[in-house]
Amino acid sequence: MVSPGLPFAVATLRAALQRPLPGLPAQMRMATQPRPGTWRILDPDLDCRRAGVLVLLYPRGDELNLVLTRRTETVENHRGQISFPGGSLEPGETPRQAALREAKEELGIEPAGLELLGELSPLYVPPSNFYIYPIVACAPVRPDFVPLLQEVAEVIEVPLAHLLDPATRHEEVWQIRGLPTRVPFYAVGPHKVWGATAMILSELVVTVEAIFTTGVAS
Repeated sequence: MVSPGLPFAVATLRAALQRPLPGLPAQMRMATQPRPGTWRILDPDLDCRRAGVLVLLYPRGDELNLVLTRRTETVENHRGQISFPGGSLEPGETPRQAALREAKEELGIEPAGLELLGELSPLYVPPSNFYIYPIVACAPVRPDFVPLLQEVAEVIEVPLAHLLDPATRHEEVWQIRGLPTRVPFYAVGPHKVWGATAMILSELVVTVEAIFTTGVAS
């Protein structure tokens, strides 16, 4: 689906996503500390809201990119933060269906043109009480993004190679809910990608790094 000059083959990533995932340890590399409520992800009776998000890869020039959005200041949750396209599951909906529906609503991405590669590990987000299911897909060409202005303040395109560069990862101490909090983040242009989005990206990065280290048969 993509040119041979890209950092890795889509077929290889698909194969890697079918194997055991790095999971919570990889996610926690980019977690804020302290992070109250992380233990709840192990609760089989977790009472929370559920959401699907789309981790969309596509070629841009000779690189694989992924798309993020900066949320507006008027949305219900995580105002102004950097996120994947996605949202809450509607009754009877699967995480994949929700991720694809929301990506079309938020960015005008047509599901019919996408290839689903697999899923990353679900992630519980204590502040908003959401359980997030990251769905990984790729597009054969760069989508023509049409942002929903009520929800999307900015479309952010990130080369995957940028996230793989250790120099992209930084850490600061912020005041969050009145407490000093260690916040790891990915520096993407003027943006600091942190929180749940950074944790999902971290597992993707670890998965890709494992391909280079050990190789995964396509």
